[in-house]
Amino acid sequence: MNIMPEPPGIRYYDLRHVNGHHTHIDIDNGIVESAGTSFFNKAVIRVLGPRGWGIVQIDNYAPGSRKEFENILNHATKLAKITEESVILGDVRHGMLLTVPVKEDCRSISIEEKSALLSEIERSAHNPLVVNRRANYTEKIEQIHFLDSSGNEYSYEMCRSGFSVMAVASRNGNIQMGHERDHSIHGFNLRHQAEKGKQAADIAVALLDAGAAKGGKMHAVLDPELAGVFAHEAVGHASEGDLIQEGNSVLKGRTGQKIANEQLTIVDDPGIHEFGFDPVDAEGVAVGRTEIIRRGVINAFLHNRETMASVGNGVPGHARAMAGEPPLVRMSNTFIETGDATDEEIFAECKKGIFLKGSRGGQVDPGRGVFQFNAEYGYLIENGECTKMIRDVSLSGEILTTLHGITLCGKTRLMNPGYCGKGGQSVPVSDGAPHVLLCDAVVGGSGLD
Repeated sequence: MNIMPEPPGIRYYDLRHVNGHHTHIDIDNGIVESAGTSFFNKAVIRVLGPRGWGIVQIDNYAPGSRKEFENILNHATKLAKITEESVILGDVRHGMLLTVPVKEDCRSISIEEKSALLSEIERSAHNPLVVNRRANYTEKIEQIHFLDSSGNEYSYEMCRSGFSVMAVASRNGNIQMGHERDHSIHGFNLRHQAEKGKQAADIAVALLDAGAAKGGKMHAVLDPELAGVFAHEAVGHASEGDLIQEGNSVLKGRTGQKIANEQLTIVDDPGIHEFGFDPVDAEGVAVGRTEIIRRGVINAFLHNRETMASVGNGVPGHARAMAGEPPLVRMSNTFIETGDATDEEIFAECKKGIFLKGSRGGQVDPGRGVFQFNAEYGYLIENGECTKMIRDVSLSGEILTTLHGITLCGKTRLMNPGYCGKGGQSVPVSDGAPHVLLCDAVVGGSGLD
């Protein structure tokens, strides 16, 4: 569609149109409970009037109809002219990265074959002590088209697919769970994945014999998944420009301050080919690497165009949105940068403490600067070696204090895919880290010895 001139009294407008399909399969104890495909076609038009935004969300948008576009644009313009909240947009750099090459197109595989492959993963979680198995698969293929009144226009396609498998083991009233997952932006990813089901079952069974963790302050080694969750939840959210703007972040006003050990650099980068990849952000702004913390010092915040103009101290290109929704400041691929320590050196330096693996969720209050996360399981560390397996263990503390406690970072970073919710929207993300040593960690547990 040719870009129309801005209506009188309007400073800017943009359109983001997303259409595509979503396929899901759910299997419970060998039975396919549901399988299906749904289609979507949504758009959102934003008009910036004399002061603020007028926003119109559309289902079943017809992109070839210039008359429909003009009618919606005029409606959004009327809304913008009565909006009183003042908005200023920051200057930005435009441009789109190359999209990710797809190894196998999800559309070329029948839903029957997808179900059969998922069933193979689910069956591999069988074990005499496993009483429940569940697996699910999801894929979403989106065609995205963006244009704005400044003459920028982009079109691209994104394919995301993934699965998870869960096993629940039980013995004498003791119930434990193991969980594995894998998601990809490179196309279909269900082939040759049966080992994931067995891993979930093995963890669930092993946890039946694990001891309860003893709480207290101790040194802890965090695996890449839990360390990545810490980077995302405790630092990433606190660095989002809208939370800074609202005064709901412990990081506000700390640019240039040393708030962490100099070993620590934390990055968000929408441009790397992980699950949170976007070739251009939801406002048509070029994406790139943002170092939130650089060698222990607060360096930059994450921004959309509006928060960049209001807050500064950062880089735009971090606006993201679900189909048909207005963009919000969001993370993408958030991680702790690698260091120069080997894993052996990290465990040796820990000497006595705890090794925490995986994540079972948690909560963070970026305004107060406190967090609490639950690990999937862990191991005691004695004389620099992992010994007894433990369960029901958590990590909590104050964000700024904890950042100073990360004293060693490993050489190999691993990323873990997932979804992040904010403002009623859920978007794909990944987070990760190398193994890290956290000194004087606050560990929660119910064990007595």
